[in-house]
Amino acid sequence: MHEALIRSLTPSVLAVLVRRGADFATAEDAVQDALVEAVRVWPAAPPRDAKGWLVTVAWRKFLDATRSDAARRRREDLVGEEPAPGPAPAADDSLQLYFLCAHPSLTPSSAVALTLRAVGGLTTRQIAQAYLVPEATMAQRISRAKRTVSDVRLDRPGDVATVLRVLYLVFNEGYSGDVDLAAEAIRLTRQLAAAIDHPEVAGLLALMLLHHARRDARTAPDGSLVPLAEQDRGRWDTKSIAEGVGILQTALARDRLGEFQAQAAIAALHADAPTADETDWVQIVEWYDELTRLTDSPVVRLNRAVAVGEADGPRAGLAALAALDASLPRHAAVAAYLHERDGDLATAARLYAEAAQRAPNLAERDHLTRQAARINARGCR
Repeated sequence: MHEALIRSLTPSVLAVLVRRGADFATAEDAVQDALVEAVRVWPAAPPRDAKGWLVTVAWRKFLDATRSDAARRRREDLVGEEPAPGPAPAADDSLQLYFLCAHPSLTPSSAVALTLRAVGGLTTRQIAQAYLVPEATMAQRISRAKRTVSDVRLDRPGDVATVLRVLYLVFNEGYSGDVDLAAEAIRLTRQLAAAIDHPEVAGLLALMLLHHARRDARTAPDGSLVPLAEQDRGRWDTKSIAEGVGILQTALARDRLGEFQAQAAIAALHADAPTADETDWVQIVEWYDELTRLTDSPVVRLNRAVAVGEADGPRAGLAALAALDASLPRHAAVAAYLHERDGDLATAARLYAEAAQRAPNLAERDHLTRQAARINARGCR
């Protein structure tokens, strides 16, 4: 119980220290030290004001650290600002911390890693596993990111576009990570939408809601992936779908199209189809054309090839795929699917096996391996 409370308060306590003048890296270390102290002390003597206790202890830890630093004399004047024990403001500082972690000076991958560590509470090992890199590599990446933002204050945050991208990447990581961050990403995006009148913020919120609505149907009871076409649509959250579609329609009416609105429009067309066979693939291709114009992303072009294959037939999809780099992630999986639909089972089985070897996570690898086995079994009949 205490650990859950500590986790929920961590972003806010960290933001308080940074706002009071602490550099990001030292502040995070101080907060971690305060959390360790809380785990030790609270079971026997729980505080009446948990956040105020953490702020007070973390600030003292920060001051202890800065006094031993080369810049001790410059920071000693902060001693007089030590907050007295007592009630702390109840404001949620998580969104401010996202702006700090999403500073434009960071690469998107570094911004997400720093956000997952500082705001999401994931360990360096968990983040490294999510990125499929050694723990030491991820530790170095996070350390560099913390050094980069050490001199950045909360009044000099990252821009909205960077925050939106980080929120979406955190949402996607929350879908499959050990710590569920998807709902938290939606909550913070709601806060941002309430604070900023921007159609792309609304587009991202709509996209998250539409994806989240399908979450329960994405996996089978044994944990295996269920492709969109095979999902039980009765398990989709119709309330979230209706909310997402409503938010999207309002955003699109402003005629300031952005990539998140276009992605949400595609998700809405999938959500609107009563069955997979009734999906409006022609309109989905049109939205992918808009998304390609906005982003010129090879991943978008890859997804467009799938849509073209559904709308105009697998050979048209393969023709669209031929223009893309074969080393693109999931290229082999898309090629396998289109070859299977075209009746070339031998090529499809080979490509599914190849895609399984390149899969970014265990669940996807197992799914692609089963697809290869299924086709090989068909070929043996």
